[in-house]
Amino acid sequence: MRKNPFFEPYNTPHDTVPFDRITLKDYEEAMMEGIRREDEEIERIINNPEEPTFDNTIVSDDQTKEQQHYYALLDRVEEVFYNMLSAETNDEMEELAQKMSPILTKHANDISLNPKMFERIKHVYEHHRELDPEEEMLLNDTYDGMVRSGALLDDDGKQRLRQLTEEASMLTLQFSQNLLKEDKAYTLHITDKTQLDGLPDTAIAAAREAAEERELDGWVFTLDQPSYEPFMMYSTQRELRRQMYMASATRGIKDNDENNLGICKRLINLRRELAQLLGYDTYADYVMKYRMATNTKNVYKLFDDLIDAYKPTAIKERDEVKALARQIEGDDFKMEPWDMAYYTQKLRLQKYDYDPEEIRPYLELSNVIKGVFGLATRLYGITFKENKDIPVYHPDVKPYEVFDKDGSFLAVLYVDFHPRKGKHDGAWMTEYQGQWIEKDGENVRPHVSLVMNLSKPTPEKPALLRLGEVETFLHEFGHSLHGMFANTRFASMSGTNVWWDFVELPSQFMENFVVEKDFLRTFAFHYQTGEPLPDELIDKIVASRNFNCATACLRQVSFGLLDMAYYTKKDEFTDDIIPFEKEAWKPAILGKQRMDTCMTTQFSHIMAGGYAAGYYSYKWAEVLDADAFSVFKKEGIFNQATAQRFRDCILSKGGTEHPMTLYKRFRGGEPTIDALLERNGVSKEN
Repeated sequence: MRKNPFFEPYNTPHDTVPFDRITLKDYEEAMMEGIRREDEEIERIINNPEEPTFDNTIVSDDQTKEQQHYYALLDRVEEVFYNMLSAETNDEMEELAQKMSPILTKHANDISLNPKMFERIKHVYEHHRELDPEEEMLLNDTYDGMVRSGALLDDDGKQRLRQLTEEASMLTLQFSQNLLKEDKAYTLHITDKTQLDGLPDTAIAAAREAAEERELDGWVFTLDQPSYEPFMMYSTQRELRRQMYMASATRGIKDNDENNLGICKRLINLRRELAQLLGYDTYADYVMKYRMATNTKNVYKLFDDLIDAYKPTAIKERDEVKALARQIEGDDFKMEPWDMAYYTQKLRLQKYDYDPEEIRPYLELSNVIKGVFGLATRLYGITFKENKDIPVYHPDVKPYEVFDKDGSFLAVLYVDFHPRKGKHDGAWMTEYQGQWIEKDGENVRPHVSLVMNLSKPTPEKPALLRLGEVETFLHEFGHSLHGMFANTRFASMSGTNVWWDFVELPSQFMENFVVEKDFLRTFAFHYQTGEPLPDELIDKIVASRNFNCATACLRQVSFGLLDMAYYTKKDEFTDDIIPFEKEAWKPAILGKQRMDTCMTTQFSHIMAGGYAAGYYSYKWAEVLDADAFSVFKKEGIFNQATAQRFRDCILSKGGTEHPMTLYKRFRGGEPTIDALLERNGVSKEN
């Protein structure tokens, strides 16, 4: 008789998930059994007649490995299910997610609001043995986590918290499902070859394959980034650019079942009420307690500093693009949002004689993989070996074993590169197993996954990437190094389990290498001739690296301003989303705004992705990453001693200490904005 694969040992290399044996039915059965087992464990802990201690309440050092595995069932199945919900979903999985959401949220609340459990934790918090720093951090996180989940509320407050969290869980899920449907529903179908004018061969070939996949003649363009971005940059067909832009910019506001306007407004109010129920003025105040920024005042100071420093340059950048457009089209030409990428690319070509498409033939995916992995080998001594015996959830996925510099096993790494029907847009790093150290000293190593939406191969050509896609790969790979180098005792504090305005440091740090000559020369070879990327092209890449960087900076700041505007609300949010959005980010917006488009309804980071009141983290961490990379620039970008210090002080430590403590240990002091300004070629006096 067939057994649910989650209920028995996987018997796979490194105990990896047996994707090839899991069926849809297995998820629900395993989640319900996992809930039952966790309830059983909670009962065991709260009914323990012994005095509560760190060892019998906060951790389960008295349990055997088999018992720990038994009680960890829910964590294991949720990791797989929710990762699949993002990377390889379908209608049946979406329905199951909706069914399980209130059940799982209620279960989580049952634990965090259990008064007997809280009393035991509180006793340990107030009367514990001498703890080492990691144990002390875990105890504080556990106690404060329950307080922040409502443990101190009265019965009415706890009941209201349950209602708020269950509704928010359902709405975030609905938001994501709506956005995925909108993303995948739209296609631009072209049958007239003349309408392909201006598009590079790579874009045309990919569109031809997309049409064939849909059994259509001609060419199909979608909202997936590898299709959308080249179209907006190169298509001479202004009306078609308008159609593509409007399809993208109106996701979530159309008069259909996928409209997210009401969901966004409700989520903003649910989070505000949750924070106020727990004693905070705003949701942002609630979030900031565990952020390096500390409070919203510091976030707004960062935004103000960036606007002051970058806005004058951004205005010049915008005016240059407009001037070129008028030069080409005539003095009466009126620039629209769907024109910006097109004329910006023409300006880049004029200023630097540089077209990013020139580089594509030198950025063949298998070579890029070698380059990115080789960078980690050069910095940290780690090596990668593909192991096809490790099961995967889709043929696109490549599984690797990762070995440390001493040859010992370090991690499993899955890499999932290309867009497809059941996959969300964007790029992210996740885990199927975290890292922790067993009581017998065994270091359980992590299973990390990188999920991206990079350019696909075509029947005629392999996958040839844009430089921006290589940068995306490096970014997510930085997150993966944070996960793979994890070396902490407790899983809840390992790897990327750090404060959210610190988590982007390792990822954004890696992006710096994309314009380093010595890195590009390790892997950028023509996919047909094997010729290396010419120095002339590398010089153009380096020379143009700061092209429109001020505009890009203000774009990120505008998103951060929008995020903070929603989550610093003290009163009920009753405004109409679109006009509120346009006003909220106005300080960072240069041109006239359209009232028929909306970012909020597709802003997954702050509505469904955990970055609510935290989108500023990207700019906060950019200050850190520029400052950190300046050390490598000084000591050598491949300096192994510097890299080892970065690994030891930051990458391996997870959330075991305050992020600034970790950073200063690596850097020798606190970061400043100076390195970022220098990298971008922007002066403080600008």
